Amino acid sequence: MHASIWKFVGDPDELLRRYDAMLDEIPRALVASIIVVDNGSSDRTAEVARARGAEVVYVATPGYGRACLAGIAQAGTDTDVIVILDADYSDYAADLPLLLEPIEAGGVDLVIGSRVLGGAEPGSLPWNQRFGNRLACRLMLLLYGARFTDMGPFRAIRSDALEKLGMRDPTYGWNVEMQAKAVIAGLRIREVPVRYRRRIGKSKISGTVRGTIRAGSRIIGTILMYYPLYLRTRRVSKR
Repeated sequence: MHASIWKFVGDPDELLRRYDAMLDEIPRALVASIIVVDNGSSDRTAEVARARGAEVVYVATPGYGRACLAGIAQAGTDTDVIVILDADYSDYAADLPLLLEPIEAGGVDLVIGSRVLGGAEPGSLPWNQRFGNRLACRLMLLLYGARFTDMGPFRAIRSDALEKLGMRDPTYGWNVEMQAKAVIAGLRIREVPVRYRRRIGKSKISGTVRGTIRAGSRIIGTILMYYPLYLRTRRVSKR
């Protein structure tokens, strides 16, 4: 299991309490290992993670995709399923069985936790995040013919399927890159409802105008970038 971390501005002690609570909430019986990616934090993130039995990987250069890639590399090739979630206690780690069950039952390669279908707390998804999410999902439907309700962080994917995708986005386009490439590769995808909490402090992405614009541009650009590959794949499959 790979838990990726975003940095947030807020009370450091409260952030660590929530982080500690997230680690406590993980159903340990379902998890072979926990990998925490420290993406340049200045608090006691790594110390708390090690005390809870997690492996810690340091990534100096900021970037969500970079953190995910580093955690996946640390997990190695013997891992059957990779689970990714934000470690600030906004995702409900206790919902992990909901993501694993479809994969274990067979017939599913990628499971995405949908905060839209689930119970997102009031105020947990600000208007700009909801708008951007709807826009990205709409573009995926119009261009790729794939129906999604969310581009959320909480997801599980078979390791062999993940390897086929050749993930590379280092920043905000990671989630939508995975979903676009999964559609192109013909992976079996399912969304499941998951809960979502309000974050502590202000998000460096959805909490600022600059962050919102940068993230939105990256996400839309990623959808458009892989669209020609989607079209070529469809033409080949029809031959």
